[in-house]
Amino acid sequence: MKFLNDLERKYGKYAIHNLPAIIIALYAAGYLMLLFTPGILDYCTLEPALILRGQIWRIVTWVLVPPSGLDLFTIIMLYFYFSLGKVLEQTWGAFRFNVYIFSGLIFTVLGAFILFFVYGGNVIGIGYYFSTYYINMSIFLAFALSYPDMQVMLYFLIPIKMKWMGLIYAVLLLYDCIRGGWATRVAIIASLMNFLIFFLSTRNVQRYRPKEVHRRQEFKRKTEKIQPRSAIQHKCAVCGRTEKDGAHLEFRYCSKCDGNYEYCQDHLFTHQHIKKS
Repeated sequence: MKFLNDLERKYGKYAIHNLPAIIIALYAAGYLMLLFTPGILDYCTLEPALILRGQIWRIVTWVLVPPSGLDLFTIIMLYFYFSLGKVLEQTWGAFRFNVYIFSGLIFTVLGAFILFFVYGGNVIGIGYYFSTYYINMSIFLAFALSYPDMQVMLYFLIPIKMKWMGLIYAVLLLYDCIRGGWATRVAIIASLMNFLIFFLSTRNVQRYRPKEVHRRQEFKRKTEKIQPRSAIQHKCAVCGRTEKDGAHLEFRYCSKCDGNYEYCQDHLFTHQHIKKS
């Protein structure tokens, strides 16, 4: 993950914060469009044939197309995905979460064009298969892999651990791949490519447990009583941020690195360990 660390060091300040809320806001705009001008969504889908004919806005506007009709079930699921996304953003940091989501969007666009050219380059209707549904699924799978033992209340009623829900979702995806045609398979693979790449390349990512969060908060309160606030006491070895960059930042030394290297909470478990040998 050295490449990603270098990117974050250079461009982390440009990361979009509170991205899960922005995603929900885009869906809300899509539902309003569906309510007042339903036909306009036909001009927003990810349709490669029409994009190549000049309707280039479709490369972006397809994210406005909501997952399904607005009902109680959809509202519950959107709130569920929003909550998971917020936790992931806080755990990974805004930059890494941005990379995860935007790479999913980019891979989806590439998948649509690949399918378009495989079908001969003159097919309209591919946009029906490509949406943000499986990108939302990638958020869920990422959370299930990061917090497998966390228990959630499914539909606010059924207690279930995330690892079992992740397994159920994986089976459903496999079923969709087997049952669907190549268009469905390409849509699933393209949308989940971010999940595959991210977790294959970050196998050392560890979870933030409640006890660990509480321990860091206690340590912060104790050190603030001892150390003056005027001078810089902490600096992340990856992104260079200090305690002056935000009161929410927390810093720890890594016991696996050779030397006294300190990291913020976004990079304590995701940095590449420094070895002298």
